Amino acid sequence: MRNPVAGRYLGEQWILPRREVLKRLAAGAALGTLGGKWLSATAQDAADGETFWDQVREQFPIRPGLVMMNAANLCPTHYPVLESLFGLTRDLDGDVSFQNRARFAPSKDQARSRLATYVGANPQEIAITRNTTEANNIIVNGLDLGAGDEVVLWSENHESNRSAWTVRARRRGFSVREVETPTGALSADLLRDRFLENLTTSTRVLAVSHVSNISGIGLPMKSLSEACRERNILTLVDGAQSLGALDLNLHDMGCDYFTGSLHKWPMGPKETGLLYVRSGSEDRVWPSMVGVGYDTAEGEGALKFETFGQRDDSAISAIVPAMDLLASIGKERIEARLRALVARLRRGIEAIPGTSILTPADSAINASILIFGLPGITGSDAFEALYRDHDIGSAPASLIDGVRLSPHIYNSMADVDRVLDALREIVGRAK
Repeated sequence: MRNPVAGRYLGEQWILPRREVLKRLAAGAALGTLGGKWLSATAQDAADGETFWDQVREQFPIRPGLVMMNAANLCPTHYPVLESLFGLTRDLDGDVSFQNRARFAPSKDQARSRLATYVGANPQEIAITRNTTEANNIIVNGLDLGAGDEVVLWSENHESNRSAWTVRARRRGFSVREVETPTGALSADLLRDRFLENLTTSTRVLAVSHVSNISGIGLPMKSLSEACRERNILTLVDGAQSLGALDLNLHDMGCDYFTGSLHKWPMGPKETGLLYVRSGSEDRVWPSMVGVGYDTAEGEGALKFETFGQRDDSAISAIVPAMDLLASIGKERIEARLRALVARLRRGIEAIPGTSILTPADSAINASILIFGLPGITGSDAFEALYRDHDIGSAPASLIDGVRLSPHIYNSMADVDRVLDALREIVGRAK
């Protein structure tokens, strides 16, 4: 019989002892069962073969037989995070003294550093939030805006970067204007020009989703940020659908504020998120919450935006192995893999007579989301049939009466082919 203090099994995976988890985090070591095995895979394997990605898939506790393609909403996390999260939660609940809780502080600093490195920022530009919504609202409610000021949005923004602005505008008296997506064939230049022609001398903020969760369209944020800076307009970018999916460098993008959820594409712990505040832009925003530690954090860049009171120290610490996994694979490799999965889906869906694909094919204005309509069946019915009859997780689409698929690195090319077979069967039944 195993010593219960030494660890336990989660399914077939061994959960590390609680003190070993803290020890490894303090040493900056990634937790997990894979170790350096996948790093021995050749670049050719990663680019062209499935062996590398099969090893990655083994790190996730996805139910056998299930194909999950809903990364745009919520991703499963992996064993390295689970090992960390369970071990640290047990440690914390076993000793909630100030002394024991103080041991978590270094791992929070590590989490901030890992996030900063991954997104191309400095640690002092990163606040750890609970999700994209919270991060967006910190900026929405923190900027000094009033009568005569204008905020320009995208009609395809997520509600937390859309409705939040209209609610605040009613309270403060500034105006909000939405830019509609151009119809017809799209390009990066056309999208950029559509937003720029809607900016006025009263515009103080351009607040947009980097990638739309309802169309899959991605905006050319580097050129938009540059143009806004020339006009002294602040930029808030909702990165819920790009953080962890695209090869991001926020310093290169040039936006003032960027938000994201770590439980989506980064595959991290639930209720963890990111707020990036470009150095020099933090004094434009008042904190929404002021708690213990604010006096110290006020001069520390984005850190002044995370004095929320008691946090889940275990979840924040578990950000470290989440980011370590992403870094060990590489941003460029992850983006290339996701684009390859979506490209295979697109080819197969295009071959089904009567289908319509909403998401543009141009890689300059898309990411890892594919939205399409099927002939003879509603989107909600297709969404239900995929899960009920084929064990495939997807999402219904709202802009068109269709389906949204958003695969991730735990998906295989065989998963894609299985989805395509399911779609053909659903369409055939609907005739």
